[in-house]
Amino acid sequence: MIDPRAIIDPSAVLGDNVQVGPWSIIGPDVEIGDGTVVNSHVVIRGPSTIGRNNRVFQFATVGEETPDLKYRGEETRLVIGDDNIIREGVTIHRGTVQDRGETTIGSNNLLMAYVHVGHDCVIGDNTILVNNASLAGHVHVGDWAILSGYVLVHQYVSLGAHSFAGAGSYIPQDVPPYVMVAGNPAVPRTINSEGLKRRGFGKEQIAAINRAYKLLYRKGLKLEDALAQIGGMDDAAEVLAPLVAFVRASRRGIVR
Repeated sequence: MIDPRAIIDPSAVLGDNVQVGPWSIIGPDVEIGDGTVVNSHVVIRGPSTIGRNNRVFQFATVGEETPDLKYRGEETRLVIGDDNIIREGVTIHRGTVQDRGETTIGSNNLLMAYVHVGHDCVIGDNTILVNNASLAGHVHVGDWAILSGYVLVHQYVSLGAHSFAGAGSYIPQDVPPYVMVAGNPAVPRTINSEGLKRRGFGKEQIAAINRAYKLLYRKGLKLEDALAQIGGMDDAAEVLAPLVAFVRASRRGIVR
């Protein structure tokens, strides 16, 4: 299961049935869970913890220190969950002590070729980052979000659950849950209705999200007035609560 041409530090901890291909390097303070496959020419540096049944493809660099100029060699971490696919040439950096000290990636994510995940990013579960999508430092990506190819996300931006970014978008502000954006800079286009259908949202839920979107983006309302009206949609309170909470917590302001 371990190719003799791989270089593995004695302090690294590999679970059962882990595979490591030729010319891959696994450094000190790395833990890899059961069933994970590391293909050839992969570099994994620690401290990093990688869960079960992940697949890491050739030329990926996982757990490298950040090039952020404020980084001074402090011990920071990378934590990756289970069942992720990390394709060719992906780069994932550890955190900085000026933030969480940890970059975190959840489970069941697909990071396609040459995706970059910067320091202190937090990625949820079931996301898709398409080829060459790049996250600057401190970016948060919610569950089920999709970033199309060549999307660029500014540092400290958050993307809500079930959001969608069109190809080549530059995102300088937060994207609320359920919202589809595109452009440079990115602007709201509509809701991610097709994605919501695929994930089991009912017609009434999607209709309520669409009404909320129009209040937020199409009625010319002030932000507080829009949120007040969305909060008053009692028949859809459960599905709209994440939207309202996200907008109220936004640090950079939402795309609008």
